[in-house]
Amino acid sequence: MDQRELTIHRREGTGKSVAKRLRRGGQVPAILYGGSSPLPITVDPREFLRIIHGREGSTQLLSLKFDADGQPRIAIIRDIQFDPVSESLMHVDLQEVRMDQAITVSVAVHPVGEPAGVKDQQGILNLVMHELQISCLPGLIPDRIDADVSALMIGDVLTVSQLQALAGVRILNDPNQAVATVAPPRAEEAPVAAVAAAVPAEPEVLTERKPKEEATVAEAPKEAGKREKEKK
Repeated sequence: MDQRELTIHRREGTGKSVAKRLRRGGQVPAILYGGSSPLPITVDPREFLRIIHGREGSTQLLSLKFDADGQPRIAIIRDIQFDPVSESLMHVDLQEVRMDQAITVSVAVHPVGEPAGVKDQQGILNLVMHELQISCLPGLIPDRIDADVSALMIGDVLTVSQLQALAGVRILNDPNQAVATVAPPRAEEAPVAAVAAAVPAEPEVLTERKPKEEATVAEAPKEAGKREKEKK
């Protein structure tokens, strides 16, 4: 893996007030771990964002260059904090590494190929795992781990054990853990007319009819009046 150079600056003091002052001055507070004690440093946010642009997972090796005299150090990115509102870089954690000692990092999973279940059966590819935990020497950290999904049909599952092994790289995840699968296509929405036909109609409300006996009693006076008029 290639190494990218990052200039770092030692800093004095810690705490929120110091961090705010540094950010106002165009620097971002950071911590370098791995030595006898954590080393407070600062980085240029524009330079740091340029380095990590397009990178996935904690896979980038950094060659740290001190602004003053000092031995260069090799490190990886352990954590990055962004402001949730402005999305500006707030803090960086770096981990110093030795090129002759294995380390554990997260590496992105990259699906390769078009699944047969998607192409022939209109299925949907579901990437279950987006990152894998691996152990290897810093110089062997891959940019990503490819997952060949081209043979997957609907209902098939690609597991960790089926991933192609990389020389000198050990995957730490459970071998039986699912990496990707192909799900059946989603049911299409039923046409509006069909939906309407499927909904039972509300029962018709009929005007209440009076019992026959009540109707006869109520109409009797009217019939009697009618007969009286006919006699006259």
